[in-house]
Amino acid sequence: MSENRARHMFPGGNTSLGFFSYYDHILPQEQASRIYVIKGGPGTGKSRFMKTIAHEMLSRGYRVEFMHCSSDSNSLDAILIQDLKVAMMDGTAPHVIDPKHPGAVDEILNFGAFWNEEGIKNHKKEIFEDSREISRLFSRAYGYLGAAHGIYQQSASIYARALERGKLNRMILSLEKELFADADSTGEPGRERSLFASAITPEGYVNYLDSLLNLGTVYQIRGDMGTGEEEILVRLRNRALTCGYDVEGFYCALNPRKLEHLIIPGLDAAITTSNSYHHCSTGATRTIDMMDLMDPGLLKRHQSELEENRTVFDGVMSVALGSIRQAKENHDRLEKYYIPYMDFKAMDACCQEILHRLTEKGSEQ
Repeated sequence: MSENRARHMFPGGNTSLGFFSYYDHILPQEQASRIYVIKGGPGTGKSRFMKTIAHEMLSRGYRVEFMHCSSDSNSLDAILIQDLKVAMMDGTAPHVIDPKHPGAVDEILNFGAFWNEEGIKNHKKEIFEDSREISRLFSRAYGYLGAAHGIYQQSASIYARALERGKLNRMILSLEKELFADADSTGEPGRERSLFASAITPEGYVNYLDSLLNLGTVYQIRGDMGTGEEEILVRLRNRALTCGYDVEGFYCALNPRKLEHLIIPGLDAAITTSNSYHHCSTGATRTIDMMDLMDPGLLKRHQSELEENRTVFDGVMSVALGSIRQAKENHDRLEKYYIPYMDFKAMDACCQEILHRLTEKGSEQ
């Protein structure tokens, strides 16, 4: 496997089901050495704090996962220092996290200790107004994302009828032979870790596939909106789990129940899907085109409908993205009510204390 100490992804997303979280998969409690849960308002420096820790540990040779925020991809919602089994997470809305095993695993970092509460209270009215507007804008965005998913399903139903099952099954069997030819079953089922490689953000469609797919074997499945790539991924995932391999499943930004990319670390292999909304620049070992598995005559008969669906889908998504951008503008304004009243020097001292603890822990291993 290629050396890749920094990995980037999203633990949660703005989806057709609303805000959807895979936070429990960042670092399961039973595997964790320590999970720091940060509590604090907007603009209190949570992301800055985590970035400082992450980059310092990365510079010391540790493997670090950067968990980006879907409402601002330049901000972090969490980090994971893989070698130490230590995670740090933003525990405030919309991804509210409370300690599950306080002391034994979890520790709260209360950033409210670093602010001047009286100063913030002076902006109580504005904070309430902006918070309500942010909630309204996200509610609007989620409504449009739900509508976009409905359009997606219309196209998917056409492709499902055009998909030639015999060709699909032969292709999956071929992939299974290549991937699992030398694989021995461990006798124990594997485990899946679920996250997002891409997200619907104020910056548009953002993905971090290039940081995730540095593996020896990468299969790329090319398709269109709803062409059925998920069935291939699910079959390969289930085979890997049955053989006892742990997997990482990365799910669709629009439909968080739909598997979109699969990594099997034990085989140094990945299967990724590529379309006009997300793709990676990593060279593929093999490329599969879903259109080669379709009945061209049926697709030709429905070509105008598929094109209309794509046009309407893009228009609806544009409205959803506009609402998410507006929500970020309001959030940026909300942060300004907190930033002037924060004691960032005290926060930096806390950061150095945490770094000292982590490096001491690392030296013990």
